[in-house]
Order: sequence, then C-alpha cells, then structure tokens
Amino acid sequence: DISPLLKDPVAFRTLIDLLEDHLRASFPKIDFIAGLDSRGFLIGPPLAQRLGIGFVPVRKRGKLPGPTESISYSLEYGKAELEIQSDAVEPGQKVVIVDDLLATGGTMCAACELLKRLKAEILECLVVIELKSLKGSERLGSIPFYSLLQYD
Repeated sequence: DISPLLKDPVAFRTLIDLLEDHLRASFPKIDFIAGLDSRGFLIGPPLAQRLGIGFVPVRKRGKLPGPTESISYSLEYGKAELEIQSDAVEPGQKVVIVDDLLATGGTMCAACELLKRLKAEILECLVVIELKSLKGSERLGSIPFYSLLQYD
C-alpha cells in the first residue's frame, strides 16, 4: 500500500528522487514512461516530468479515446483487459513501464505485450514494491526488472 507515501510530500518526493536516480544511472535515453492503471498514474507522470519525457497511460478497457490495442489476461481472481492507444509510441522508442506493485506479474506482462505489439523497446519494468514470494518477476522473462522494496 503506497497510500502513506502519497500522504507525505517529503516521502513521495524521496520516492520519485530514488526512482529518477535509478533510471538516470541505468539508461542514457528514455522516450516515455508508461504507467499502469491506476497507481502507475500516480508515480509515472511526476517521474516522466523529472526526466523531461512524456507519459503514456496503459488503461483498463474502454477508458482511452481513439484506436487502441487491447489484451485480455488472467488475474489470480479472474480476467481483465488492458489497452494502450495505437499511436502511443513509435516503433523503436524506448519505454520504462511503471507501477506501484508487482505481485503475480499478470498486469505487467500484459502491458509488456501491448508495448511489444507497438514495437517499442522496453528498457525496464519498474515498481515500488515487489512481493517476491509470488514470483511475478519470473514471468517477465528477459525484460529487465527493478523494484525499490521487496517483501517475501
């Protein structure tokens, strides 16, 4: 739960500082931050703004205007669908995918698939919290993954 971070402006600024430092040290060029619905929308835009790049939302089905790419995927409690605008990124653009939490990895894997369909280069999947015992990062395969905090 990142709610305490959101309530505390110093803690939230520190979180964005840490994520910014990590990305600047890891990647010389990033074109976009892609944030996952919905808490990735809270972390992604301030991070993108700090880096001087754009933000791309990956949303639940039916929320984005215009033509979209969509994917259906399984969750531990059912099925869900994600969408991205078809023109959100150009082929070869470098993208970091951001969310607050990685549990089983279903949503993150679905977002990776959508960005691959648009022929983006996924530099990394970045989260604040990783629940290691659920092994979600293993589902990402060869896509680089970074979590600020890990819990078993």
